Amino acid sequence: MNLWPDITFVALAYFLGSIPFGFIFTKYFTGTNILEKGSGNIGSTNVGRIAGRRVARITQVCDMLKGLLPVAVVMISEKRDLYHFEESLIFLVALAAVLGHDFSVFLKFKGGKGVNTTLGASLLIAPCSVLVSVLIYFGVKWKYKIVSLGSLCLAISLPVTEWIMNSLSMIFYFLLLSAGLIIIRHIPNIRRLFSGTECRVH
Repeated sequence: MNLWPDITFVALAYFLGSIPFGFIFTKYFTGTNILEKGSGNIGSTNVGRIAGRRVARITQVCDMLKGLLPVAVVMISEKRDLYHFEESLIFLVALAAVLGHDFSVFLKFKGGKGVNTTLGASLLIAPCSVLVSVLIYFGVKWKYKIVSLGSLCLAISLPVTEWIMNSLSMIFYFLLLSAGLIIIRHIPNIRRLFSGTECRVH
């Protein structure tokens, strides 16, 4: 079995996921190194604090696309009979994109928290679970005015919704692993939530 095409897909997904759009856009529009400002995170929430909502929205879209595009390419390749892959490849590609965002090779393995890239990578794999989780995110954010709490609820709801709707499957385990990564990346936020010092949106 020739594994090189699979390895190539995964590697390209990781490098695409590693593109630090938050860092690039903040530097371009403000001249600021986002790693040294706010939470030091390259995600859209911190971009919004440093560079404003417009730049944050651009970052959010690009971070989602770098998760979505690798998955779409694999799916299209299979559908058009360009390349036959094992079922696990699509999940490895999606996970590689998320890991690239979280631990970018271009930023000495610093990165974001993976929420938007996880949503992009999961959209074609588990659209209903993504939709429900996004609705939960906005509901929690609206009620409590805390982005990190909404993100944590989103992370938990991804695998839970998939389990309720479709029982245990490879999709469930992928979403469970993705949720675990989001939670791990939010450990500082979790500590602030328990201490009552987490930032609120206005």
